[in-house]
Amino acid sequence: MAHSSLHISCQQVVELVTDYVERALPAEEASVFEQHLNFCDGCIQYVDQVRTTIEVVGELREEDVPESTKAQLMAAFRDWKRG
Repeated sequence: MAHSSLHISCQQVVELVTDYVERALPAEEASVFEQHLNFCDGCIQYVDQVRTTIEVVGELREEDVPESTKAQLMAAFRDWKRG
C-alpha cells in the first residue's frame, strides 16, 4: 500500500474500503486503515455507508447488471481515476 509509514489518506480509504469490510486487507494495512478511522469522522461515515449498502443490496452478480449500466459505470470510474 502506498502510504507513509503509519498514515493513509481519505482517498486511500475509499480505494481500500471494500477489501477492509470483506476482511481481505493484510493485518498491517487493516491496522493503518483503522488508525485513520480513529481520527476521521467522514471516513467512519463512509465505511458505515458501504457496510449498510452491502447489507441492504446483498450480493449483486455481474450478470444482474445491464450492459448499458456496466458501460456507464466503467466510464465513470475511468474518468474518476484520471481526475
